[in-house]
Amino acid sequence: MPSSELLQSLVWMDYRLAVIFTVLFPLLLLVWGLIGRAEVIQQLLVIYWKVSSLLAITVYLMIAGLPFSFLTAVMARVMMPVSLWFWADLNEELREQPFSGLKLVFTSWRWALTFYCGLGLLFQLPFLRCSFSRVAFAAESCQVWLEAPKLFRQSFHTGFTPGFLGFWAILALVIYLLTLSYFIFVKLGRQGRSALNQ
Repeated sequence: MPSSELLQSLVWMDYRLAVIFTVLFPLLLLVWGLIGRAEVIQQLLVIYWKVSSLLAITVYLMIAGLPFSFLTAVMARVMMPVSLWFWADLNEELREQPFSGLKLVFTSWRWALTFYCGLGLLFQLPFLRCSFSRVAFAAESCQVWLEAPKLFRQSFHTGFTPGFLGFWAILALVIYLLTLSYFIFVKLGRQGRSALNQ
């Protein structure tokens, strides 16, 4: 385990990279895709945004100081790249697209996101213990992960208590898990890895 100062620096760097790779880049690509009428990239990014909403839910769970937020953080890191590579029909159609700046940037971002999520997953796995033990959760190594979400609340949600935000985060998580379960147990069996039949 790195020293507390090094760990804090690494965690804050991870949050900064998350903003760049999981929010800013896909948002810009979605706007670019809409302007350029690149339907395949639009569809992949819409799917990505649906899946990556788990990351936003995780931030609010951390604001409320809920230990299982560490579990949802790991889930989000796994599911975000999967959402971009899973669809056989969309990826085949993307490969057949003629070369363009948008295609190059999107493909580069997708690989970069996959690499970032993979490294982030390895970095965060040791902190899964924060989800299952109140003693571990109270430790400095776990609490350092809550600093950025708390600062986010102070910047954007000063009028709301952590408990209030946590309630809505739990509700959003329940809806997310129900939707994911429906996809896995119903839609996936019906249409496989095809996104165009949604």
